[in-house]
Amino acid sequence: MAADNKNKKTILTLNQNKIKGIKTVMVTAYDYPQSRMAEEAGVDCILVGDSLGMTTLGYKTTIPVTMDDMIRSCEAVSKGASNAFLIGDMPYMSYQQSNELAVENAGRFIRSGMDMVKVEGAMYDRIKAICDSGIMVMSHLGLTPHTRAKLGGYKVQGKTAEQAEIVLKQAIKLQEAGCSALLLEAMPKEPAQMIANELSIPVYGIGAGDAVDGQLVIFHDLMGLFWEFKSKFVKRYCEAGTIMVDALEKYCSDVREMKFPTSEHFYEIKESELEKLLGDDRWKYELDHDYYNNQNHSVTPITKNDTTTKR
Repeated sequence: MAADNKNKKTILTLNQNKIKGIKTVMVTAYDYPQSRMAEEAGVDCILVGDSLGMTTLGYKTTIPVTMDDMIRSCEAVSKGASNAFLIGDMPYMSYQQSNELAVENAGRFIRSGMDMVKVEGAMYDRIKAICDSGIMVMSHLGLTPHTRAKLGGYKVQGKTAEQAEIVLKQAIKLQEAGCSALLLEAMPKEPAQMIANELSIPVYGIGAGDAVDGQLVIFHDLMGLFWEFKSKFVKRYCEAGTIMVDALEKYCSDVREMKFPTSEHFYEIKESELEKLLGDDRWKYELDHDYYNNQNHSVTPITKNDTTTKR
């Protein structure tokens, strides 16, 4: 059995961060390159979010995302990040039907390399069942995309004292059910702070102010790779999408103007082997005269249907 990775972030790390007042940094990732970048940057946690439906698969919402979509993404992310704490997002209808289904699907996430699963809503029985099976759970309250229709759309939650009190009571019951962390989405700072102070488990925010125990941002939002809309809480740290489009335009131009590829991008063939090819009737094409002259080859081009090797 392999020894534990001493640099690996664990639930103990996250709990200590809360106790010491150290903000935990969390970002989403959906594939191997993104998780490699997040790992190299030193993030504490990576959430493989069902937001991949919108950022990666082109869906308008997260609802169509399947367990197979999520597991494939989790497997890729786990290969790229060995130190970050990894959380898998349970997609729509992967846990709502029964405790048995919830535990089974949560187990698939752990087998794919995740350390914890995330479950939307005040699903007390489901979360208790998953926790009782030995799997850690992050609950998700506030704006919950799976039930956005019931909430009236993508609306900020906890804007009234009554709403904030409801979320607080839900959070306390979820902690009692055994969840190890909580994510609050799209809430004013003050009720989010109240909940974070009330709970002993780490409470993170995505659009929930700066008084929670850490922040989550969608990878594509902070990189400038998502164009459909921009939420109020999003801060773009670069415009990678624009940079990438510029690079692709340059590539298109270079190919069409025959500036790419050039000789530095070619693979070489020994002159003796080239001469064998040129002497074979199956090879009837014109070689690039300038290229072979520049490479000091003694072979000069032959014309089509000419099977004689010229020297």
